Amino acid sequence: MSEVTSALLAGAIALAIILHLAWLARRSRDRASAALAADAASIRAVIADAANVSDGTAGVITWEGSWNGQRVQLRAIVDTLATRKLPARWLSVSITEKVAVSAVFDMMMRPGSPTTFSNFDHLQHTLPKAPRFPAEAVLRTNRRGTRFPQGIIADHLEPFSEGRAKELLITPNGVRIVWLLAEAERARYGVFRQAAFGDAQIDAALIQRLLVSLSELRGAINRSERQAA
Repeated sequence: MSEVTSALLAGAIALAIILHLAWLARRSRDRASAALAADAASIRAVIADAANVSDGTAGVITWEGSWNGQRVQLRAIVDTLATRKLPARWLSVSITEKVAVSAVFDMMMRPGSPTTFSNFDHLQHTLPKAPRFPAEAVLRTNRRGTRFPQGIIADHLEPFSEGRAKELLITPNGVRIVWLLAEAERARYGVFRQAAFGDAQIDAALIQRLLVSLSELRGAINRSERQAA
């Protein structure tokens, strides 16, 4: 084979590789756009005025709107911290309305490593658990000696019975549940270090369920405080 022929062949192979990589990148972008559109449709089926207010943070998409007269926020979060065995995709659902508590109450299930969605690791004071809280839950607050209506909270922990709810956060400015949507496909992440989550999309029924749970919890806490006053 002549040097010219070898050079042409090498150039053709290089061009084919470049074109293939470009095709893969385009297909990945198309899939990401389709997944984002599907998530937005599911969210707007429950929160009609939901708007994408993402600030450009990598791996985080944020929507805000109103539901049953309450301000709400949803976040889809890809957690790729090296301390995790596999990257995870979380759904954070919040009602951002006043709650009759004087400090932060944070319940984390199976805390073992830092997360990208929570300040749980920075809360200094661990709370004793009242009966009916999950055995794997750890409770923390930012203010020593603060009393929380743990009996009321325990009445609203049904989402944590399935093992996918990760965190319940109650603050004076709102309530939040964080839910595990999916973990990355092990084989693809192991070989290519790509966090692919298959067909795991945000489900409208799940959004509705978590918002109802949060709304009922917030309402029960606020009613209890009014009665006590």
